Amino acid sequence: MQVLSRLFFTLLVLCAGGILYFLLCPRLCSSLCWLSCQPQEGMEDRLAQRFKIAHFEGYISVPDGKPLAQVPCRQCAVVSSSGQMLGSRSGKEIDAKECVLRMNQAPTRGYEEDVGSRSTLRVVSHTSIPLLLRNQNSFFKPPCNTTYIIWGPSRVMNREKVGMVYRNLAKMKEMYPALRLYTLTEQMMSHCDDLFQLETGKNRLKSGSYLSTGWFTMVLAMELCEQIFVFGMVNENHCKDKNQPSVPYHYFEKGRLDECRMYQAHERAARGGHRFITEKAIFSRWAKKRNIIFTHPSWSNG
Repeated sequence: MQVLSRLFFTLLVLCAGGILYFLLCPRLCSSLCWLSCQPQEGMEDRLAQRFKIAHFEGYISVPDGKPLAQVPCRQCAVVSSSGQMLGSRSGKEIDAKECVLRMNQAPTRGYEEDVGSRSTLRVVSHTSIPLLLRNQNSFFKPPCNTTYIIWGPSRVMNREKVGMVYRNLAKMKEMYPALRLYTLTEQMMSHCDDLFQLETGKNRLKSGSYLSTGWFTMVLAMELCEQIFVFGMVNENHCKDKNQPSVPYHYFEKGRLDECRMYQAHERAARGGHRFITEKAIFSRWAKKRNIIFTHPSWSNG
């Protein structure tokens, strides 16, 4: 009899609690019932506000053109593709950051100890799309938690005239519907050119140079991140030191191109070169104004 009385009392309390929930929830909208008491219309906007999702207008999705929606990151790791990463054992430190930004086709598999395994965003040059497509299993197949940001000139990225690269991106999205795929707007591309001219006094096109994927990654990181840790990027004076050991241009292409030789050849090129050394001088100036820390190697004495 005592057991039945306890059971009856428990059921009574549960029923009373349920009634109070439905009566009070719409009025109080407490944290426990916040979602259930919201009108369905405009739910996405309220979710975005609650979880502080920001919209980055310079990056639009394929194919519907919606701006990048992303929770801003307190700490970001920007991981260089440089051979400087080899032997750095930075993997755990990189993966511990809230967001991890990588570039082009730089792999993580087999290099986890040095470069980590997580990828939040991957900034990709239009010229590297074929290299990603050759290894779709690693980059695109589910589960894919990486957001891809593709940059390139209007002639190949144009949506209205369907440029060659944009056509490939649209096909990728059809093959992998869950893929988070974005391109830079023409306005953002122009903004990146304007930044280069502001910092150097030179018009990028007239100077015969191309911005690097590292440039676009740093611009995105400064929008997205409160604090940026850059891994594996050398400073502007690094290659002046003849005693520096030779490292490959890319950590995943051992024994091919030497990093410093590549940087110096591009810096001297009359047309069509990346200004890697000039860009690093600019990054150094940005670091004095923004919370940017260069590590492995450190720029403290750069």
